[in-house]
Amino acid sequence: MASLSAPIVIGHRGASGERPEHTLASYELAIDEGADFIEPDLVLTKDNVFVARHENDITGTTDVGAHPEFAARKTTKTIDGRSHTGWFTEDFTLAELKTLRAKERLPQLRPANAKYDGQFTIPTLAEVIALAKKRSKELGRTIGIYPETKHPSYFASIGLPMERHLVAELKAAGWDSATAPVFIQSFEVNNLKLLHTLTRIRLIQLMDGSGGPADNATPSYAAMITPAGLKAVAAYAWGIGPNKDMVDKGEGTPTTLVADAHKAGLRVHVWTFRAENFFLPTSLKVGTDPIARGNVAEAIRRQLATGIDGFFTDFPLIGVTARNAYRTSAAK
Repeated sequence: MASLSAPIVIGHRGASGERPEHTLASYELAIDEGADFIEPDLVLTKDNVFVARHENDITGTTDVGAHPEFAARKTTKTIDGRSHTGWFTEDFTLAELKTLRAKERLPQLRPANAKYDGQFTIPTLAEVIALAKKRSKELGRTIGIYPETKHPSYFASIGLPMERHLVAELKAAGWDSATAPVFIQSFEVNNLKLLHTLTRIRLIQLMDGSGGPADNATPSYAAMITPAGLKAVAAYAWGIGPNKDMVDKGEGTPTTLVADAHKAGLRVHVWTFRAENFFLPTSLKVGTDPIARGNVAEAIRRQLATGIDGFFTDFPLIGVTARNAYRTSAAK
């Protein structure tokens, strides 16, 4: 099945299979390995600066717990209906966050990454943009960014709305069109609808195999992938970002989601391909060690055959190699 657009490879949190996620080192490596886009998940600081962290809870991805000067800031919050205890970006200024150092989020699965603990700072969106532009110029190819607004309803509820702030920062970088090397993604709906009125940058509606948007804008993600649901998404988004298992679990027959989305005029960027056996279906595991690499390239090939328009991966080199091999075989 043909893609609507030439498939892109998105460095998921950079090259997060090989460096601690959401660090400039991780993004640099993703670019070196050929990623078309790098993905910063965005949260806000107390002084309203976008920084790249998977969550606003930075307990597991920084050394904040080892800083006695911040011990009193440990707290419990309810975010998107769930209780979290730890340290949160919105309770720190950017200057304070810059005193912290990143660490590997999955040290048991990625011990090699943990060797880089303590070496890297938390990057701002401005630093990620500057990196993408610098490397684009050096390499003579366009490297885009693929920011995700994390918990936008929560941040709005504490007086830190994201949408206009993000659009302004991207516009200042010269990016405010449907041809800009940017996608903005979100699991929520209403913030994408607002963004649709504020910018021409392409928007991606994220979705998972269970549950629904935290803003309760639609009953469930399942409702969003019906023909009527996809038509509604197409009114404000350029594409969808489903969990890859919603397209193909790696065993059995793929679903019709890609064809259904394409029929609605939506591109499909699936997440996330990880190389370790722990994340792969039985048929693609190699050996029994959960942290050893399995045949993720075959998982990618299978999804490319369904017509996906792009994919996120923690291992951009594997992704780029698999994508290019598929292109070559498909052209024969």
